[in-house]
Amino acid sequence: MITASFVQDPNFIRSAYILAFGLFIVGLMGLRHPRTAVRGNWIAAAGMAIAIGATLLIEGMGNWGLIALGIVIGTVVGVPAARNVRMTAMPQMVALFNGVGGGAIALIAWVEFRETAGFAHEPLYVAIASLFAAVVGSVSFWGSNIAFGKLQEILPGRPITLGRAQQVVNGALLLTCVALGVAIAAGGDDEILIIGLLVAAALLGNFVVLPIGGADMPVVISLLNAFTGLSAAAAGIALNNVAMIVAGMLVGASGSILTKLMADAMNRSIPNIVAGGFGGGGAVAGGGPADLEGKTVKSTSAADAAIQLSYASQVVIVPGYGMAVAQAQHAVRELAKELESRGIEVKYAIHPVAGRMPGHMNVLLAEADVPYDQLKEMDEINPEFPRTDVSLVIGANDVTNPAANSNPDSPIYGMPILNVNESGSVIVIKRSMNPGFAGIDNELYYDERTQMLFGDAKSAVGEIAEEVKGL
Repeated sequence: MITASFVQDPNFIRSAYILAFGLFIVGLMGLRHPRTAVRGNWIAAAGMAIAIGATLLIEGMGNWGLIALGIVIGTVVGVPAARNVRMTAMPQMVALFNGVGGGAIALIAWVEFRETAGFAHEPLYVAIASLFAAVVGSVSFWGSNIAFGKLQEILPGRPITLGRAQQVVNGALLLTCVALGVAIAAGGDDEILIIGLLVAAALLGNFVVLPIGGADMPVVISLLNAFTGLSAAAAGIALNNVAMIVAGMLVGASGSILTKLMADAMNRSIPNIVAGGFGGGGAVAGGGPADLEGKTVKSTSAADAAIQLSYASQVVIVPGYGMAVAQAQHAVRELAKELESRGIEVKYAIHPVAGRMPGHMNVLLAEADVPYDQLKEMDEINPEFPRTDVSLVIGANDVTNPAANSNPDSPIYGMPILNVNESGSVIVIKRSMNPGFAGIDNELYYDERTQMLFGDAKSAVGEIAEEVKGL
């Protein structure tokens, strides 16, 4: 009895929450570096386990059978999904998991409405916080599902809009959410009000994300992740749960920062991204209608590429989504080792949004035991390209397109890129001439210093490595 009384003491539970918050923060700090990211995840997971355990200790906690069932279902679904997902599908998984969080918050708000008879006898701030959580959580859930569908190519990657009526419809849905929320906060207890609010928010989530092009989906996912965090914090205020408030604000703040960083990396404002229209899916000439007309690309072979690389002093490898799809990171590492054994300096150029998400390339290359000091961020590597003999571009498209610097008519104009076109020569490994996520031609492929090696990245890099060994 004494033990039970101690662990259920409010001060003990608050102390456990504080420990959990500290672990959350330490875990987030670990995610700043590939070498500490795994440990950071485990630390943050331990913090979440402590927070959940502390919550379950609160006196009067509900149906233990349903709680256990929820934990089992979540474990059975979540663990295999996280273990089996390919790195190339990580953005989709993030979208799904984020959406589930937002949906859970929306359902909690609905349950609170029912349990309190429309927030009767509850302070006004509880009703406001719950309604905010319901709207934002629902928007996040449905918007995240659309983002998943576009990235998974279940839905078209191009913007799907209502034309000029799009913003009018979005505005009307937002006003409907506000009006229903005001009606509930003013004392309305008819359940049709909360159902209408959730439906209007669901439609808003769909109609906001559908007009956004597939190339912008990673930024949208990050933004919706921040929304989920804010909705969780609001629900925590309504429920007087400190763990939800702190964890939600951490997610909201980190998601907001990540959204801003990704938008800056694409040289676009967040309102411009949310307005939609970029990354349409149909290819347009990246250098304008006439600039690339009549131009051709030069093909090369693995043998010729091996000769160029073997006689270089400095080689910069530029990994992209194509490398991730082909799972070519280990072949790339073997090629780099072979070049380094010949005294050639090898570096890796990492664009902030290469592979759809920040850190995507870092994780893949770290998996192949690439030394972290060889991974160079864009601002650090760009000055190196003029003295680079050969740049080997593996499946990177938009982040190497010179149109971003030279063509004001290009949809990616102003986006910071890797200036590989300043290298002595460029070898691009690519399956075909299909455009990247932005849906535009890459001017780099038509540059006189560029040679194309068509084929699967893993096979092509492996063939080059074999040719290098034979020289």
